Order: sequence, then structure tokens, then C-alpha cells
Amino acid sequence: MAFLVEVLDFLDFSERGDSLLDIMARHLQSMSREMRRLALRGLVQLSKDPSMYKTMRSLTESLADLLWDADEDIVEMTVVLLSFLLLHRDLAIPSPIALQLAGALWPLLDNDNCHVQLLTIRLFQEVMRLVEAKGKKPLKMHVSKSLLPLFFNCHDDNMRVAEASCEALLCALSFLKRRDLERLLMTDQMWRFGECLLAEDRSRVAELLRQALPYLRSPQESLREAAVRFIGMAGRFLREQQREFQLVCRALQDMTYDTSAAISCLALQTLYVNMAVQSIPFSRLQQMRDGFRRLWKLRPTLCRAGWMSCMSSLEN
Repeated sequence: MAFLVEVLDFLDFSERGDSLLDIMARHLQSMSREMRRLALRGLVQLSKDPSMYKTMRSLTESLADLLWDADEDIVEMTVVLLSFLLLHRDLAIPSPIALQLAGALWPLLDNDNCHVQLLTIRLFQEVMRLVEAKGKKPLKMHVSKSLLPLFFNCHDDNMRVAEASCEALLCALSFLKRRDLERLLMTDQMWRFGECLLAEDRSRVAELLRQALPYLRSPQESLREAAVRFIGMAGRFLREQQREFQLVCRALQDMTYDTSAAISCLALQTLYVNMAVQSIPFSRLQQMRDGFRRLWKLRPTLCRAGWMSCMSSLEN
């Protein structure tokens, strides 16, 4: 198999393309990770020949299964192949395959590999755009779950990822017929998007909170900041749910030790507002005031602005 993949560049696909495709396809589900890698490498080579497109499209379902593979190289090659098969083709995607693809793609919207992440975002948008009419309703659950990852990715430091995410988010909102949220994005009111997303269905706030928590560990300061703000807003909707509200407080308290002084101050401010409105005992508020004093010594300008914003929030 390894030898066959190496000599593909020297073979005439017009004569042997179909038989080569059959060989590669049989090995896609191999128990051997190396064999799956070789099969995908061979298919990537075959995809360079435009004449192979029609026959390779039949592999879409098998490739969708490989998106769950634990091997990062396999996932990357699979995403590349699916991009070749689906992007810019304007061919309807059958409902079962669209559902399978959406379920496997949305967890990859935050993939650490920027190339995989960007292609995944574009593929997810294409699935929403090209799914058959009868497949739109079953797809809504996956599209709804994609809103928060796409929202956070709009804050990505990589401009290509941020722009692709905003475009995909607009497509998702159109798919779900959420004109109110569409207007917020189109009028550059990103700061209101999270609040409206939480307010639309209070039964999902706890779920959205847990979906947001991993972004607090992002290496990107912009994503951590967006997560702190969103989790702070979620806390206002969870005042009657003590377990979830405590989760909000613990998460914000941990972020007061962030390496970024701006995020540390924002987290403390957000925590103070949530606990003050919740009528937390004065002793706890006193501890947070001491925390503000600690940060004030480190970054007085930032904390002065944070404290004034905090007081303004409480007065309102």
C-alpha cells in the first residue's frame, strides 16, 4: 500500500482511477491507523485530478466517519478531502449525510490546527447552505449548538478565522430564522449578541455556560475576555440555580489570577457585580474589595475604570 501511494504521481488516472479509488476506499475503515493514513494520502493525490471528483463524491459518508478519528493527521486530511468534494460545488447534500457531517464538524470548530479550523468553518457553512430542504429541520439542533463556538471565534486573533466565523454565524442565524440576532451582527453589536442568546431560552443557559467554560483556558487573550464577559452575563440568568451560579463564581474567581491584568480586573469586576446583585454576605464582598486593592497596585488605570464600571452597573 505504501509503495502504491508513492507511485501514484506516475500513474494514468484516466485508465486506472476507479480501481485505485476502490483500493483506497477499502482501507479507510482499516483498524490500522497507518493504513488509514496511507489511504487518505492516496485519496488526496487522486483528488488533484478533476476527473476523479464524481467517483470520489461517493466517499463522503465514509470520510465523515473519519472526522471522529483521534489522529490529528487523519482528521486534517479528511477535512481537506471533504473540502475538495463539497466546497464551491453547489450540489445538494442528502439529508442523512448532511446530518452526519454537521454532527462531526461542529466539535472541530475550535480545533487547535488553524488550517483544520478554517476549513471546518467553511464546510459547516456549506452543509447549512446545501442541505436538501427536507433535511433542514433535523439539522437545526447541530446549527443551534454551533452558535456559541462561532460567536467566540469571531473574536479570534487570526483574521481569516474571525471573518470566516462571522460569515458562518450569519449563515447559521439565517438558517435558524433568527432575524433579531442577525441584525445585531450586521450592525456590529457583537456585545449584545451573547445577552440576547442567553435571554431567548433561559432553559439553555446552564448548557451554554458549560459550553463557554473551555474558552477561559484559551491561549488567546481576546477569547478569554469574551468568555469572561459571556459567563458574567450567564450568571445574571442563573440566580435561582445555586449550583450553576456557584460554577460561574468559581470560574470568575479563578480568572482573577489571569496572566493578563486587564482580564484579571474584568473577572473581579464581573464577579463583584454578580455577587452583589445576588445579595452575597458582606464578608465575601469585602474579600473581593481587597482583591480590587491588590490589582489596583498592579494596574491602577485599568482597575479604576473597572471599579467605576462596576459601581455604574450596581446603580443601574
